[in-house]
Amino acid sequence: MRTLLLSLVVGGTLLAVPPATFTGIITDTECTQGGHARMRMGETDAECARACAVYHGSAYVLEEGKNVYTLSDQKLAERFAAQKVAVIGTLDATGKIIQVESIAAVKER
Repeated sequence: MRTLLLSLVVGGTLLAVPPATFTGIITDTECTQGGHARMRMGETDAECARACAVYHGSAYVLEEGKNVYTLSDQKLAERFAAQKVAVIGTLDATGKIIQVESIAAVKER
């Protein structure tokens, strides 16, 4: 029994995934890959993303090139709508969901 418990603890530790940094644009599920021109639910991309979230039940996501990840912290993501950001978190690859630890704006060069 003790060996089984030790195996489970060690195995669980090996499966733990450290946080990673993902860089991209925060948008919404209605406007991924096509931009906001199609929906244009506001004067700016940020207004469009927020309106899609409110009126269409859209979720905030991180668009990182061709990859799109749902963000676990929707309230924090809303503050960065349409901005380039660095998201630190753990990726659940099966659902393409990032368990967000932090989000910070990335300065454009």
